[in-house]
Amino acid sequence: MTVEPEDDAAAAHERWLERGVALRAFFYMFGTHLIAGFVWLLFYVGQHSQK
Repeated sequence: MTVEPEDDAAAAHERWLERGVALRAFFYMFGTHLIAGFVWLLFYVGQHSQK
Protein backbone atom coordinates (compact mmCIF):
# COMPACT_ATOMS: atom_id res chain seq x y z
CA MET A 1 0.00 0.00 0.00
CA THR A 2 1.44 3.35 -0.98
CA VAL A 3 0.99 6.51 1.02
CA GLU A 4 -0.87 9.15 -0.89
CA PRO A 5 0.22 12.78 -0.43
CA GLU A 6 -3.25 13.58 0.90
CA ASP A 7 -2.91 10.90 3.59
CA ASP A 8 0.50 12.23 4.59
CA ALA A 9 -0.87 15.77 4.84
CA ALA A 10 -3.83 14.55 6.90
CA ALA A 11 -1.51 12.68 9.27
CA ALA A 12 0.70 15.75 9.69
CA HIS A 13 -2.35 17.89 10.37
CA GLU A 14 -3.58 15.39 12.97
CA ARG A 15 -0.19 15.42 14.73
CA TRP A 16 -0.29 19.23 14.73
CA LEU A 17 -3.74 19.18 16.34
CA GLU A 18 -2.65 16.65 18.97
CA ARG A 19 0.37 18.79 19.83
CA GLY A 20 -1.89 21.84 20.18
CA VAL A 21 -4.24 20.00 22.53
CA ALA A 22 -1.33 18.78 24.66
CA LEU A 23 0.18 22.26 24.83
CA ARG A 24 -3.16 23.82 25.73
CA ALA A 25 -3.75 21.22 28.46
CA PHE A 26 -0.29 21.93 29.90
CA PHE A 27 -0.94 25.68 30.04
CA TYR A 28 -4.39 25.17 31.57
CA MET A 29 -2.94 22.93 34.29
CA PHE A 30 -0.05 25.32 34.90
CA GLY A 31 -2.40 28.30 35.09
CA THR A 32 -4.78 26.49 37.44
CA HIS A 33 -1.92 25.59 39.78
CA LEU A 34 -0.62 29.15 39.62
CA ILE A 35 -4.03 30.57 40.59
CA ALA A 36 -4.46 27.95 43.34
CA GLY A 37 -1.00 28.81 44.71
CA PHE A 38 -1.89 32.51 44.75
CA VAL A 39 -5.13 31.82 46.63
CA TRP A 40 -3.21 29.61 49.08
CA LEU A 41 -0.72 32.47 49.58
CA LEU A 42 -3.57 34.89 50.31
CA PHE A 43 -4.99 32.56 52.97
CA TYR A 44 -1.51 32.03 54.47
CA VAL A 45 -0.77 35.77 54.67
CA GLY A 46 -4.26 36.47 56.02
CA GLN A 47 -3.87 33.83 58.73
CA HIS A 48 -0.53 35.23 59.87
CA SER A 49 -1.47 38.90 59.78
CA GLN A 50 -1.71 40.87 62.97
CA LYS A 51 -5.31 41.60 63.78
